[in-house]
Amino acid sequence: MADQQSWDKRVQPALYRILDANLDRAREGLRIIEEWCRFGLDSAELAEECKQLRQELAHWHTMKLRLSRDTPGDLGTELTHPQEEKREGIDSVLQANFCRVEEALRVLEEYGKIYHPDMGVSFKQMRYRVYTLESRLLAYQRYQLLDDAYLYLVTSPSDKMFSIVEAALQGGLKLVQYRDKQNDDEIRLQNAEKLCELCHRYNALFIMNDRVDLAIASNADGVHLGQKDIPISLARQLLGPQRIIGRSTTNPQEMEKAIAQGADYIGVGPVYATPTKADKPAAGLDYVRHAAQNCTIPWFAIGGIDMNNFDDVMSVGGERIAVVRAIMEAEQPTLVTQYFLSQLTRVQTLRAYNILPNPSSN
Repeated sequence: MADQQSWDKRVQPALYRILDANLDRAREGLRIIEEWCRFGLDSAELAEECKQLRQELAHWHTMKLRLSRDTPGDLGTELTHPQEEKREGIDSVLQANFCRVEEALRVLEEYGKIYHPDMGVSFKQMRYRVYTLESRLLAYQRYQLLDDAYLYLVTSPSDKMFSIVEAALQGGLKLVQYRDKQNDDEIRLQNAEKLCELCHRYNALFIMNDRVDLAIASNADGVHLGQKDIPISLARQLLGPQRIIGRSTTNPQEMEKAIAQGADYIGVGPVYATPTKADKPAAGLDYVRHAAQNCTIPWFAIGGIDMNNFDDVMSVGGERIAVVRAIMEAEQPTLVTQYFLSQLTRVQTLRAYNILPNPSSN
């Protein structure tokens, strides 16, 4: 009995401090995530899920555990890591705090089994809910960015590819596709990883052309598939519901098929003849007009679009464009990006006030 009392005297304070520290850690991390869901994403649903999780944590965070706290005597307050002192962007903040919450919940699950018979089960279920929340938030962010993106840059081989892409991102670009038909897979993966990191630093989406495997390996936000690539259903099975899938289309039949198969967006073109699609004849402005009147998902007019023919594409209903040479070969990619974005915004405003006809309403 004396040994048991001695054991309890040593272990109980440590157990209480572990539970208190990790309840604090989980609640703080969830609050940081909740603030972005509320103010950054304007998602009441995701913010409410964070709030409910925090309230459940508060239920377990009793005064008995709080009174065990010994901040001056806690050696962990002096431990730090250089990565904790800087964040590259919102993605970095969210990822760090999801990791913090999930690790804390695992600690609470294991040590909680000693403290209360229901605690282990409760925190195990809560941990799975946080995993689901993380997937939902990531998907929500991606699809919101896609919905807000009106300019899409598709890369072409260039010794200055990274500097060109970053210059465009600095101009406000939010959607980049890495297209590379020349290099071997090792180089492609290295480039994809670097471009992905670059895009996420500027809160932009990174899409991998054709290759689902490289999209997964590089942590891309999605993949763009050509007509001869794997079926959308298989890509979805491999990528999961949280990543974006685009499909190239050249006619109304391919458009309808892509929508029916679950594409998140489509490319409409090539509008004009272009060396990047030398084997495909131009689809022309008629297909752009058809997409404006019939497409129910985001779509991007693509193929030979530049400053000279931009207005022609807009006049038949274009509202989003994808470009290659117009930015990749520009002397000032930032200014060209800003020009396209300003013109696309102008078109949206004119259509909103019925100053410019909107073929999609015809």
